[in-house]
Amino acid sequence: MFKLINFQKGNYKKIIVRAWIIFLSTIAFFCFYIFAVTVNLFWLFGKMPDFKLLENPKSDQASEVYSSDNVLLGKYFIKNRTPVEFDSISPHIINSLISTEDIRFEKHSGVDFKATISIPFYILSFKPKGSSTLSQQLAKNLFSMRKIAEYKGILYKVPGISALIIKTKEWITAIQIERNYTKKEIITMYLNTVDFGNNAFGIESAAHTFFQKRAAQLNVNESALLVGMLQNPTKWNPISRPERAIIRRNIVLSQLVKYKYLSEKERSTLNTEPLNLHFKVEDYSQGLAPHFRAVLKKELERLLTDSNFDLYVDGLKIYTTIDSRMQKYAEESTIDQMKKLQVLFNDQWKGAKDIWRDDEGKIDTKYILREVQKSSRYHDLQERYGDNIDSIMMVLNKPVKMKVFTLNNLSYEKDTILSPMDSVRYHKRFLQCGFMSMDPTSGDIKAWVGGVNFRFFQYDHVKQGKRQPGSSFKPIIYTTAIDYKGYTPCTEIVDEPVVFSKDEYGQPWQPRNSTGTYTGQSLTLRQAIAQSVNTISAKLVKDLGPTRVIEYAKKLGIDVSHMEAVPSICLGTQDVSIYDLLGAYSTFVNGGVWTEPRFITRIEDRNGNIIQDFPAKTIEALSEQTSYLMVHMLKGGTQEKGGTALGLARYKCFYNNEIGGKTGTTQNYSDGWFMGITNNLVSGGWVGGDTKHIRFKNYLGEGARVALPIWGTYMDKVYADNTLGIKKGTFKKPAKLEVELDCEVVKERINQKDSINPYRPSADSLGDDLLK
Repeated sequence: MFKLINFQKGNYKKIIVRAWIIFLSTIAFFCFYIFAVTVNLFWLFGKMPDFKLLENPKSDQASEVYSSDNVLLGKYFIKNRTPVEFDSISPHIINSLISTEDIRFEKHSGVDFKATISIPFYILSFKPKGSSTLSQQLAKNLFSMRKIAEYKGILYKVPGISALIIKTKEWITAIQIERNYTKKEIITMYLNTVDFGNNAFGIESAAHTFFQKRAAQLNVNESALLVGMLQNPTKWNPISRPERAIIRRNIVLSQLVKYKYLSEKERSTLNTEPLNLHFKVEDYSQGLAPHFRAVLKKELERLLTDSNFDLYVDGLKIYTTIDSRMQKYAEESTIDQMKKLQVLFNDQWKGAKDIWRDDEGKIDTKYILREVQKSSRYHDLQERYGDNIDSIMMVLNKPVKMKVFTLNNLSYEKDTILSPMDSVRYHKRFLQCGFMSMDPTSGDIKAWVGGVNFRFFQYDHVKQGKRQPGSSFKPIIYTTAIDYKGYTPCTEIVDEPVVFSKDEYGQPWQPRNSTGTYTGQSLTLRQAIAQSVNTISAKLVKDLGPTRVIEYAKKLGIDVSHMEAVPSICLGTQDVSIYDLLGAYSTFVNGGVWTEPRFITRIEDRNGNIIQDFPAKTIEALSEQTSYLMVHMLKGGTQEKGGTALGLARYKCFYNNEIGGKTGTTQNYSDGWFMGITNNLVSGGWVGGDTKHIRFKNYLGEGARVALPIWGTYMDKVYADNTLGIKKGTFKKPAKLEVELDCEVVKERINQKDSINPYRPSADSLGDDLLK
């Protein structure tokens, strides 16, 4: 018996020793395994995330564009993610997340070993349950160790082993995250990195996408829905699978009850509520100023070319000069006018299949084909069919389902069936527009409308587009005459035919007035510009020379790279952009100082550090006196008999206010312009077809009828908004003005036969001394 006991004791001792050996060996192996994974021993396991990255984890983050009044205008992103701080997240989100995903979040240190050990029991009971903590899920979201090649080692090719290595790396990373961050910071980072589907990354983007709310505004049901989606955004998607989404939401509500975040009574009420979604996927075509943001994007890409920043992932903050309120007023004013004009335009061309005309007014039968051939669809078909035009045209003439633009409903689109050819023909019948408003002193652009609809018409008609300005270019001609040759607003010139000879310009040319007649009367320059008399501007160009006019256009910020020194410049036949022309007009209001139109004030990185700021660029282009004389000339449009801007009297902005303005209408009514100036705001607009082939038949296409109403409506809205601080007022006058502006006084002097008459300069009496 004693021997048996000794034997049993001996065996027991051996068992204990072996158990300790196994235990210690397991511990040693586990420690060695952790060490091997951490250091990527023999390149078997792949790299671990760098510790510096753990201190400053970086996730793709949308760059945001802000207005001058701090309103978010839009984003540039690959993944639509906008991070928020813990205090800007609804507590209902936090409670739902902890109760559903990691109830022991406050107790563990990155890995919940209790939950991990219990996994086999859940498997045996056929109730699978995940054990990943929020810290582990954060590690997965931040570093993508399952996808990125540098995190994969040789052993990843062994089936089953790769999953263990990945899990181990996530454990190690989660523990390191816990050591570096507080619980609040971890849960905030987690909610800023998770994917909710529908291109919404992070809780702030998800709240906006599904409910048009901020993350801080989410209620219990909304929070439960979004947290429930995290398990599988596709499976529980409330848009494509609303019934499933409700079931999943109610499960989260039950978890809130289980862990005392919600009462049973509250849950029973919330369970029956519908989803109440306000779903809207964010994209570039939505929101304020989409054409502006498209132009801004190209400019930012250029500015960041040689930097270490990526516009689409680095979470930059771009602060612009656009005022969200003024932008809204500009968009409302343009769309309101375009709806009215489109009705008139359609009535004029009612019954006509093809409305596109050449310079002689004949139908351009090849126009639509040429426009189709510019499209990416046509180029794709060329790659497929080569030179087989019949096959290409067969596809282009085949009707298909599509969405097309319409001005008849709030969504500005409708479903229909059209062939690609007919779609181009349909969309070319819509008029287009451009409008810009800026502070003449700072150069800050306050509003920018590049077209009637960005989704269907992405071409920008403010900066990208250039069209013939017609008479709205004449102020530059008059500026040249005043500044270079000493003309004054009271200088008189006879309205009579003007001929540019063949010897001077290659072929004889005679410009005509819009009325087709000549009065033979002497007009002051102020009367001539107010009435937009072509013969007067023609005489000025003949006296000055087209080259001199172009020089002054360049001084005033006009892109003259494509301008030709030809007589027709007197009629504004050289293409310009609203952006450039408005900059020139602002020079008159700003005392002769040209200020480059500015739309960016600064760019910051995701931490608020300024990468680059953009001070105003200025050039002293004109004297203070010349600029004020031009302001006085432009006021003639709203004051002189026959002034083309007298139509502003229909608007409130006209009264108790000093306004200057100039209309512009091109040949065959292809383009209608209006540029207006006040003491603190310069704005201008253009209306026309997509190309000059699309136009009104008659005077309905004049600038005073198509573009001036946009300006008037916009200014009424601006003055009505007291929060803007933009008031009616008078233009700043030079302390000493050496030119008499009262033309009656001037006539009296002429009648007295002054020995020096500065108001009728001849070709032989030139120079600045004429102003004295």
